[in-house]
Amino acid sequence: MIAADTSTWIAYLQGDAGADTRLLDRAVAGRQVVMPPPVLTELLSDPELRADVASSFLDLPLLEVTAGYWRRSGALRASVLALGRKARLGDALIAQSCVDHGVALITRDKAFIAFTKAANLDLAP
Repeated sequence: MIAADTSTWIAYLQGDAGADTRLLDRAVAGRQVVMPPPVLTELLSDPELRADVASSFLDLPLLEVTAGYWRRSGALRASVLALGRKARLGDALIAQSCVDHGVALITRDKAFIAFTKAANLDLAP
């Protein structure tokens, strides 16, 4: 199983080429994609999102928010900030969802590299 960040989903939906969108395409075709709750929230926040696309997102398996998730997310974000790196709240929540479930993350957002240094976040090639 693998998860994708909002940046990759948007690029995928727009038909942008890239290693991330090719990997996501293969994962979608193989039914190997799971959805981190913060990514789902970001995607569904688009007021122009078509209903059929929203429905497809809602059909994907959702990563469960486990006990202690909010505490671990805060600690992860604090660890990244302590390294002097940028750590957006949404990114910390996405990273922690993936770490909790041992799921690699597909992303084109370089900010996630800092989370690999602070936690056991695996970024898909």
